[in-house]
Amino acid sequence: MIADLSPFARDALGAATGLAIGALVGLERGYKLRDQKEGTRVAGVRTFSLMGLGAGLSGVLASDQPIISGLMIAAMLIYLGIAYAPRLKRDGDATSPIAAVATIGAAFMAGIGSAGLALAAAAVVVLILAMKEELHRFVDRLDERDIHALARFGIIALAILPFIPDQPMGPYGAWNPTKLWWVVVLVTGFSFAGYVANRLFGARHGTIATALIGGAYSSTAVTQSLAQRLGSGQGGGAEPAGIALASAVMYLRVILLVAILANRLLLPFLFVVAPALVVAWGAGGWLYRRAERSDAPTPPGNPIALLPALGFVLFIAIAAVAARWAEGRFGQEGIAVLLFLMGSMDVDASIVTAGGLPPSVIGAEMAAIAIGGTIVANMAVKIGVTIAYARRKGRAAILALLASTLTLAASIAIAWLQ
Repeated sequence: MIADLSPFARDALGAATGLAIGALVGLERGYKLRDQKEGTRVAGVRTFSLMGLGAGLSGVLASDQPIISGLMIAAMLIYLGIAYAPRLKRDGDATSPIAAVATIGAAFMAGIGSAGLALAAAAVVVLILAMKEELHRFVDRLDERDIHALARFGIIALAILPFIPDQPMGPYGAWNPTKLWWVVVLVTGFSFAGYVANRLFGARHGTIATALIGGAYSSTAVTQSLAQRLGSGQGGGAEPAGIALASAVMYLRVILLVAILANRLLLPFLFVVAPALVVAWGAGGWLYRRAERSDAPTPPGNPIALLPALGFVLFIAIAAVAARWAEGRFGQEGIAVLLFLMGSMDVDASIVTAGGLPPSVIGAEMAAIAIGGTIVANMAVKIGVTIAYARRKGRAAILALLASTLTLAASIAIAWLQ
């Protein structure tokens, strides 16, 4: 790591990283401005490279010579202001000067020792610059309702969350307001992500993209979001496939978590869950092939459905109280009930708990069966959510979820008998 290097090597790495950042942004700017006549560009690959090197050196000097470091940065910023001022008045395009300022900032961070963050920032700058046409096309497709939806989600995720208490409250101390509101952010976030994906990729592909990405975080939240859209009649035809594929991704995620957090359980757990994994992906793929082939975006609606999200949070809050009640009433015997109830809402929590138990308390095979049982409980919750929100329109998704759940239950029964 950088902290383990000698002072000379650390300084050299900071300056070199600044040079690399400048060259990276400069190559992109030079390519975009390659049609301009020689001598008419304010800054190309050479100028950006030198700016990156200068800002990196400024960062290296910041701790010992802060005045000189500040003067170097100020000189580059003054030059940029003078050089770009006529072009800003004539063309009104501030992209290049802002990119230059961002380059200086990232290179300076590299110089003071934050090379990793600096390189990540430079990569983001280049990506934004390179995606000019794509971003413009996306903006052209927006309408007033899109902006309102973005504003509503911003309020939910950014304006409310920081002010909610982060401490146990309520019966048995089972409610943490911050964690409960995170569920609202998660559910509405997946709904909004699906809305954006539909606008970008079309109803069929956008829904699947949301399901696959969201399933890696919370297949239950994705199920609620897609089922609510399906039941309200705002779906584009791929929601049943999305619900099934989100759970298929969940199976892969829990296998990975067991391998990382409870690796002694991996082989018996694979024996239990592998058949259900195959069925889940098969059912999801079959529903995807049957989905409507239109790629046209769905009509704009309200992607931030707050009331269904609040109802979902209420369900989680009740389950949390029930879990605490079982633990306190039944003592050690309540551990199994607690794992079951936790798994109905959060399979990851049951994996962490089971993985932390010593082999003398629970064997690998029994622990694998217990985790499989929590997945069955979680799948049962998702089937219930789909029935509640999508009703008859979710019949295909319900059958797909039921098929993998029954397969998993059969695997658990066989493992138990063995």
